[in-house]
Amino acid sequence: MKIGIVCYPTFGGSGVVATELGMALAEKGHEVHFITYKQPVRLDFISNNIHFHEVFVEEYPLFHFQPYELALSTKIVEEVEKHAIEILHVHYAIPHAYAAYMAKQMLLEKGIEIKVVTTLHGTDITLVGSHPNYKAAVEFSINNSDVVTTVSESLKQDTLRLFSIRKPIHVIYNFIDFTKYPDIVSPECQRNAIANENERIIIHISNLRPVKRAEDVITSFYKIQKEIPAKLLLVGEGPDREKIGKLTKELKVEKNVLFLGNSTEVNKLLCYSDLIILPSETESFGLVALEAMAAKTPVISTNTGGLPEVNIQGITGFLSNVGDTDEMAKNAISILKDEAVLKQFKQNAFEQAKKFSLDQILPAYLKVYKEVLADCC
Repeated sequence: MKIGIVCYPTFGGSGVVATELGMALAEKGHEVHFITYKQPVRLDFISNNIHFHEVFVEEYPLFHFQPYELALSTKIVEEVEKHAIEILHVHYAIPHAYAAYMAKQMLLEKGIEIKVVTTLHGTDITLVGSHPNYKAAVEFSINNSDVVTTVSESLKQDTLRLFSIRKPIHVIYNFIDFTKYPDIVSPECQRNAIANENERIIIHISNLRPVKRAEDVITSFYKIQKEIPAKLLLVGEGPDREKIGKLTKELKVEKNVLFLGNSTEVNKLLCYSDLIILPSETESFGLVALEAMAAKTPVISTNTGGLPEVNIQGITGFLSNVGDTDEMAKNAISILKDEAVLKQFKQNAFEQAKKFSLDQILPAYLKVYKEVLADCC
């Protein structure tokens, strides 16, 4: 098959999933075309079946905001014509599903039919998409996609609650490629580069937006480190970076907190870690939780959105109400204080992650592609 993938080329979960999916499809022999404004951060061109087409948005004084949707839909038309792309898989409703619909209409006028699969990832539905300024366009784009998928049952129910959807929604979970996760005892995992032998290593990974509640990470860590010697790794960049930096100083834990910025080697950082804290206000799935579990890292998270579908209470970690840093810290300590308990949680997390392996999830997407192509042929 010839598949076009449209995504945000960033460190966020939707971009990571779209990129990993495209690379996996290419390894299976399919021709994959990424169409976006810059090369996705995790895109590896080791396969001849992978192509990247950059979308350029011309600066024009008339426009206060440059019309990316127009440039994207035009680029889609261009590449579909040039490469005979059969399926367009767009990740995120805004602006990708809308641009895909416009491209599809332009192509139909040329006598070309392209099938559109739209995968909804979270904030495109629960935060941005449901805003009155965008809701009608998002609803229209979803209903005019050939197939719609969500990354969790929770997000499916949110979509049905917030929009009037006239077609089935398929749940296809996010996945993990285990070949990219070194074993926990790998020589690559030299913990002493970060912490002393008696210290636990805790990690948080996000884009540090308010919805991720990174301040709760610092507050929880402050309470944990009073009971257990520990270091905290903060991975990511975002608008709350300065705020949480100030909080580490106010709580006098800055010497034990390492700000690492964005990273394309999250898998290697996770192999150092004993625990991950994810206090998000909302998560449609929680890809970071799954990545952590694949690296045998237990999860302390909130119980919001799709997180309970990934992190199993008392088995792979613990779930708490949003903002309950006391309980998060208490649960973290209960895991970290005993070596045998920690070892069991690590193994449980790894076993749970296997249910979301690439080998388990990729066939579901291939099934969708084949069925949607069969409908037109």
